[in-house]
Amino acid sequence: MAQGIPDKIMSNTTLIKDLADVAKDAALLQGVLMRIHETPNSSELVTYAPFTLFPTPVPKAVFFQALAVQTHYNTLVDKISQDPDFLEEALASTIAVDDFTARLFRIHQQILKEGRSQSIVLGLNRSDYMLDQGDDGSSSLKQIEINTFAASFGGLSSRTPDVHRHVLKVAGQLEESRRILDNNPAAGLAKAVAKAWELYGSERAVVMFLVEEGQRNIFDQRYIENELWKRNISTMRKRFDDVTKTGSLDQDKRLFVDDQEVAVVYFRNGYMPENYISEKTWDARLLMERSLAVKCPDISTHLAGTKKVQQVLASPGVLEKFFPDQPQIVEQIRATFAGLYTLDMGPEGEKTVAMALAAPDRFVLKPQREGGGNNIYGSEICQVLQGVKESTERMAYILMDKIHPNPVQNYLLRRDGPLKISNCLSELGVFGTYVRQGKDMVMNECVGHLLRTKSSEHSDGGVAAGVAVLDNPLLV
Repeated sequence: MAQGIPDKIMSNTTLIKDLADVAKDAALLQGVLMRIHETPNSSELVTYAPFTLFPTPVPKAVFFQALAVQTHYNTLVDKISQDPDFLEEALASTIAVDDFTARLFRIHQQILKEGRSQSIVLGLNRSDYMLDQGDDGSSSLKQIEINTFAASFGGLSSRTPDVHRHVLKVAGQLEESRRILDNNPAAGLAKAVAKAWELYGSERAVVMFLVEEGQRNIFDQRYIENELWKRNISTMRKRFDDVTKTGSLDQDKRLFVDDQEVAVVYFRNGYMPENYISEKTWDARLLMERSLAVKCPDISTHLAGTKKVQQVLASPGVLEKFFPDQPQIVEQIRATFAGLYTLDMGPEGEKTVAMALAAPDRFVLKPQREGGGNNIYGSEICQVLQGVKESTERMAYILMDKIHPNPVQNYLLRRDGPLKISNCLSELGVFGTYVRQGKDMVMNECVGHLLRTKSSEHSDGGVAAGVAVLDNPLLV
């Protein structure tokens, strides 16, 4: 690992085995946990969440570049969510062919028609990047996507620095242990939720985590819940089914679920089509959107995080509309863009199709989906595009330049997984929070980071998808 862990440690199999045992115990002690499985009689069974044995070297310059631009991304997402004309124009082709995005957009239109019930907006975002390796050996920061919905691992990434510090100390790498930064996204995310709850103005109202039925990643959410309880803010965990059965609005559009007034709905579920199992589920989403509760995200912010919006933002002159007379901010944001290309019908889309078919290994084909494991690579791009290139179905996708990070060697620690060295690629996420009340931005902060690492044999997929593992940047 260049400028990271010495080769003599990496190749010492006896030491590595001992350090792996130390690391797993440290992860359990620090609470870097996931549920093994969840059944009525065994929900208490847990293990350590998968993570790297050693932290991964990350250049200081690009790391701090990612942190510095986050508040501008927060502002950009918020401005997009307030611009219904832009959203309608940007998503017009997508909603014509993608039913899931179209359903979300219809809720957005209904809320606009009725008038937004709540002027408080809460954003908990995570912007994800990889480091593109240039021919000259330099690394440049390139954005993969921005997550405006259920941006995860703020909780567990708050616990991992101490794990790697401990491992490095045991390995005799005291100086390296000092290069791992403190990181507490859970506290920062909770601080923003608490501000929204405070502005809502009812001490008896609760923060409702809208969650799925079986949750392996529950501890990630619990850390944020616990931070809220420290502030004497009550929380509850409910599913779509609970909202369907017991949710209601009073005459002031206050939301009640199980007779509890809800100040903030924090969506940790609802970003994939399969989350909406019936029309009643869609009705529950609409009920929450119509309510006085602060939504994180609200429907327009959900749409602002779509892949199609990401692609449109990369078009010439678009960022300038959101940051007039602020060329430095435009430059900071645009510097992180990878090449993004439309697949809309027409000459520009035809050019994109031809470009992708001619050199599929240069690109990634992205549908309008979140959650990891959805992107299309290599020869599969040709298979998909050959099938839809003459059809409007292609408008459900965007094309993006493939980013080429520099692989490093590390050990990926998974429950029951073999202890072997792997060539690894990493993805840096930066957490941002904002709270707006009316036209006033009350809070806009960068609150921490996340590093996820996977074997280079895998093209796509995150920690929750079982491909990537948690990591820490070792600044070099």
